[in-house]
Amino acid sequence: MLFIQSFGKLMELTPLTAISSVDGRYAGKTQCLREIFSEHGLIARRTLVEVRWLQALAAHPGIKELPPLSDAANQFLNELANNHSLQASQRVKEFEATTNHDVKAVEYYIKERMAENDELVKHQEFVHFACTSEDINNLAYALMLRDAHRDVILPALENVSDTLGAMAQEYSDIAMLSRTHGQPASPTTLGKELANVQRRLKRQAESLAAMMPFGKINGAVGNFNAHVIAYPEIDWPAFAETFVDSLDLKWNEFTTQIEPHDWMAEAFHALMRAQTILIDLSRDIWAYISVGYFRQSTVAGEVGSSTMPHKVNPIDFENAEGNFGVSNALLDHLAQKLPISRWQRDLTDSTVQRVIGTAYGHTMVAMSSLARGLGKIDPDTECIERDLAERWELLAEPIQTVMRRYGVENAYEQLKELTRGKGMDQQRLKAFIQSLDIPGEAKVNLLALSPSGYTGLAAELVSSLGKD
Repeated sequence: MLFIQSFGKLMELTPLTAISSVDGRYAGKTQCLREIFSEHGLIARRTLVEVRWLQALAAHPGIKELPPLSDAANQFLNELANNHSLQASQRVKEFEATTNHDVKAVEYYIKERMAENDELVKHQEFVHFACTSEDINNLAYALMLRDAHRDVILPALENVSDTLGAMAQEYSDIAMLSRTHGQPASPTTLGKELANVQRRLKRQAESLAAMMPFGKINGAVGNFNAHVIAYPEIDWPAFAETFVDSLDLKWNEFTTQIEPHDWMAEAFHALMRAQTILIDLSRDIWAYISVGYFRQSTVAGEVGSSTMPHKVNPIDFENAEGNFGVSNALLDHLAQKLPISRWQRDLTDSTVQRVIGTAYGHTMVAMSSLARGLGKIDPDTECIERDLAERWELLAEPIQTVMRRYGVENAYEQLKELTRGKGMDQQRLKAFIQSLDIPGEAKVNLLALSPSGYTGLAAELVSSLGKD
């Protein structure tokens, strides 16, 4: 059991005493990441890499001192690699209390377990053979991020994207007032505005999904120095590439002691772009709620304000915005810091990488809040229609555009004089149209226009969402 010291008292580490909100207040929303980004998750993946490296060495015909392993020995090692328990991680931490070195502790743990097997006990010194700690760590972190993206982050993005797509289709015909610079502008539809976000988000999710984690296992400074001294006849670069590929990672053949983490920066930036889009969405939905375009469903027992009983606050969107922002701040630092290392290696990346899970934790808090918020809103069509109905000045754009088609001089200037900064009603606008010297059919079409009918191809564009 873990404890923390506080004002002379030992406090058990629980969601109530955790310092980080992602392990405290929001623990329920981040538990999907614990197996991946926890200390246990890191130790488990380090163990897997060490075991797989030992098995790869044993399978190489050029390493005669480590003969091919029997099926029973491989089964024993597979159990170590595939079923790493919390108790096993605790044993690694016990070794680390003495070594003060986390990767060496994993090596000692594996050697201790190999001593239980009569065949493997003879080959303990091939654990961590020719490896530097970063050979193990870079692959372990690559596996962590691969698993996090595949199993948690991308499904969460897809869930939000699917929700937005469904809402866009459902609301594709709801005409609404646009606002550019905060001022009334040409109408759109509610569905088209949500479709814009869905398409942006989908693009960034595809970018993140296409990124392949890189890995290296080439020794202390990336040159296979120790490998070649021990077994000069082996093609170590080819062997290392095959090994990294076997982990479903991409081989980086040019590194110093560390894999330079450029791919991580690319992945973090892709996630940041997706989250920036969702911050934009959260703020827009918040604003639409504030002007009455969306109603929020109430939840029994929930309180909006400690003093104003009537309030239903858009807290889910506020929470999403805030947590996406925290995540982006952490990811931005990671993306800037991790590709930088003094000379062949310094340790600043090691401590900074520990924050990756925190950044992704805030991502999942935000995703959860956003999904909850989107599930609680419905458009108030009466409010939306009322806001648009009397905005006849919005038809200045189509009128002057048709006037230009038929060569009416100073079309823009005439509509500017008629409408800019002035209230406009249907009668005045129709009188102006009647006075125009344009073909009768064009005049009839303009007279039939209304603010709610001037939405261009918005609905048709939304219908194309499902045709990719």
